[in-house]
Amino acid sequence: MIPLLAGMPVDFVFIDTEHIPIDRHDLAYMCYAFDASGLAPIVRIPTPDPYVAGQVVDNGAVAVVAPYVETVEQVRTLVGAVKKRPLKGRKLAQEIEGSVPFEPELSAYVQKHNAGLSVIVNIESVPAIEVLDEILAVEGLDAILIGPHDLSCSLGLPEQYEDPRFEAAMVDLFQRARSAGVGAGVHSWMDPKRESIWCAAGANLMIHSSDIWATRDGLTHEINALRRLMGDEKIVKKNNAATV
Repeated sequence: MIPLLAGMPVDFVFIDTEHIPIDRHDLAYMCYAFDASGLAPIVRIPTPDPYVAGQVVDNGAVAVVAPYVETVEQVRTLVGAVKKRPLKGRKLAQEIEGSVPFEPELSAYVQKHNAGLSVIVNIESVPAIEVLDEILAVEGLDAILIGPHDLSCSLGLPEQYEDPRFEAAMVDLFQRARSAGVGAGVHSWMDPKRESIWCAAGANLMIHSSDIWATRDGLTHEINALRRLMGDEKIVKKNNAATV
């Protein structure tokens, strides 16, 4: 898989440990192997836990994606965990809240020590949208990543991706993030034309498809074509189970 992806026109790989069971040993191997192949490893952690965020950076991730973030406090602690390593505990908490800033030497050290690391938060719910401006104002946040499926459900429009209200929410998120100087991304399995419209609206981080979706859709298309050529009427039109 790694040599295959390294030869494709992609800029990075997205490794999802929220929905996929990947242990730390395997994750470290994947991150360092992809990085050595010239593909930046971006890792989504299972929960917006600052300690887990620090762990995946130790495992080789260059960017951390935290799922289902809804508060400013979550963003601040995540930024602290990733960009102010190796500090933890009370000293880090005081720095984050601004009550006792780091000493100049320490501040310079953590900045150099964590250079090149990025923090990305999933925006997937109405409560997150309601505090989006405050989230975007957190220093050290590099990008938001929209989860279309969870967002559609939170909007009360489950999987209704063609609904104008869903599209309006997506475009609004892209535009507000970019206006605030923060990157705007989406994890999409939709067609390139739809994705290009989102890019025109401001999206500049596109996570397209996945190994599971690509396998499901590719094999479904090819086996359907083969069945048609053989006169077989057993055609799969929708395959949410990723099987053929």
